[in-house]
Amino acid sequence: MIVLQHQHKDKRKRGVILTLQGLQKLEAAKADAEFEGNSGIRYTLEQMSDRTRLAINTVMKIYARELGVDRTTLKRCFKAFNLVLEQSDYSWVFPQIEEVEESDTSQPQEEEIEPELPGGQVPLNSPFYVEHGPIESECYKTILQPGALIRILAPRRMGKSSLMARILQKAAQQGYRTVPIDFQLADREIFQDLDKFLRWFCANVGLGLRLRNQIAEYWDELFGSQVSCKMYFEQYLLPSTTRPVVLALDDIDRLFPYPKLASDFFGLLRAWHEEAKNREIWRKLRLVVVHSTEMYIPLTANRSPFNVGLPIELPPFNSEQVQDLAKRQRLDWSPEDAKQLTALVNGNPYLVQVGLYHIRRGEVTLEQVLQTSPISDGIYSDRLQRELWNLQQDPDLLAAFVRVVNSSTPVELDLVEASKLQSMGLVNLQGNLATVSCELYRQYFCDRFSSS
Repeated sequence: MIVLQHQHKDKRKRGVILTLQGLQKLEAAKADAEFEGNSGIRYTLEQMSDRTRLAINTVMKIYARELGVDRTTLKRCFKAFNLVLEQSDYSWVFPQIEEVEESDTSQPQEEEIEPELPGGQVPLNSPFYVEHGPIESECYKTILQPGALIRILAPRRMGKSSLMARILQKAAQQGYRTVPIDFQLADREIFQDLDKFLRWFCANVGLGLRLRNQIAEYWDELFGSQVSCKMYFEQYLLPSTTRPVVLALDDIDRLFPYPKLASDFFGLLRAWHEEAKNREIWRKLRLVVVHSTEMYIPLTANRSPFNVGLPIELPPFNSEQVQDLAKRQRLDWSPEDAKQLTALVNGNPYLVQVGLYHIRRGEVTLEQVLQTSPISDGIYSDRLQRELWNLQQDPDLLAAFVRVVNSSTPVELDLVEASKLQSMGLVNLQGNLATVSCELYRQYFCDRFSSS
């Protein structure tokens, strides 16, 4: 009987759909976000799911406007695009009695602490973003400096994109033009040819600035692609606005497997940074470079952008930050509770958030998370299986990691293998000496790759 009542209540809550006005309002905000944060490319369903923290099926329901969802779901979808859900934005498909159950008389702070499904960038308006001490304030101050260059380094899922988004937000609040470029969006063949890559790069920056593509007017084979790219910035892109331009380059280590292209492009970035010391036009350009691993391509000191500017290495969460995040989730945790979860995942922000999310939802207890026996079937199973699959795609990398897992002392690795494993968040490095990054990974992979 209790189960039936619970199911009935859930069914009744799914009682609103977007009005045409609400759909148009959401689409307009989404289009602006795509232009500002996705180079004008429409979000995929997966990206919409990541941004709204809603399941893909739920996103599809919202846009289909045929099956009702609960009003809190619509609020979350609107909030992801900095919108406020108003009464004219939705209509009821079940009796109005449900409005009493979900009325606005409930305390507003209840919505603020609703758990967010971890994954991808933490939304700008999220109450669960954890600041990294003075890092944010230093970045916000630096980006206002003419010719600024900020380098953000951390393994995957450590919060790089979330920090980058907040730097861009601060710059936009100052009236700056902001252009994020995600190199994961580039087709693989783009990286095979420098000229094609630089044309793609210039076209995407122009798109972010809402300018017509004028590459044919400025590209000159006599000067070559690097000089042509510089001319396009110097004579067209930067003069198009009186405001500073912040160019954020995310996942720039996607270029590392292409040494010649990477060497030329990084040398170009360094040259632009140096130009800002002498020429006013280049003082308008500020760069944010985001990467998951140290640069392992040899570059001369005066051609590398990785030895200038403000270096930022994102650290893992400490136990105090984990306890604070648990408090925001309305979990009454002691310092010892926070220390235990921190130790299991070595403060990895994503893994911490996964743990807190499932604990907050009552799906598991901290004690169950800390148990080692059901680790393969626990809340981290999807992430662990994904990491295993990624390793299996590269037998040499898998072999290197197995050596680390089976060793009780740090293992010396090849530079490229060490860098790749570090970027995946699987190892910690001291020079070329690697150890497994956290107890969770050690337990899981030891069960699979222990020495016979």
